[in-house]
Amino acid sequence: MRGDEKRVVEAFCAYLQGEGWVVHTEVAFADVYAERGDHRLYAEAKGRTAAPGLDVDTLYGQLLRRMPPDELGRARFAVVVPANAAGAALRVPSRVRELLQVDVYTVANDGTVRQITDEEP
Repeated sequence: MRGDEKRVVEAFCAYLQGEGWVVHTEVAFADVYAERGDHRLYAEAKGRTAAPGLDVDTLYGQLLRRMPPDELGRARFAVVVPANAAGAALRVPSRVRELLQVDVYTVANDGTVRQITDEEP
């Protein structure tokens, strides 16, 4: 499991680049920052861990604490987790995620990235 966050971040960055985003990693306030035209995305990621529920809760806390106040309502935010942690990431109610403009992405073992919703974990 050690080093898995790097795998998750790399797969997510490759996915974003394939979608036309300009991607930066390890910026002062997020694991990933991306721009595409006038759109901005800030993301926090976690890899596989022994306690995915607890670590996803920590991930949300990190994302919320690091949200630039001047970007609220303008940028999108994301949590990026291994596919096996999708259920934990969806525990935050969809209405809360909508209000905060937080999307959930998963990274499969083969590096496939998917944006997920409550309807399709």
